Amino acid sequence: MLYVCYGVDGPDGAARRETSREEHFAYLKANEGILVLGGATLADDSDARIGSCLIINVPDREAADAFAAGEPLRNAGVFESYSVVRMRRGQWNPGAAPTTAEGD
Repeated sequence: MLYVCYGVDGPDGAARRETSREEHFAYLKANEGILVLGGATLADDSDARIGSCLIINVPDREAADAFAAGEPLRNAGVFESYSVVRMRRGQWNPGAAPTTAEGD
């Protein structure tokens, strides 16, 4: 089952993100077998990070909640709000997604 883990940064999210950045990427690497798509959400008028969106493929809600509970950015208090929502795969067109930093 697919789940979206979506966090919105709090007021001091950027500073907290820096302190847990390496741990976050290590966590994603350790869980690469379930990670479908992930990335920072960005402000409309700049490249400033304002949150995070991870789509994972796990057997059930318990596994999704366990993944979310271990997410280092969440544990560091980066996010003002955080949700885990089950989703259905509808359209799938990874070729339409940018692969360069310019398009991110």
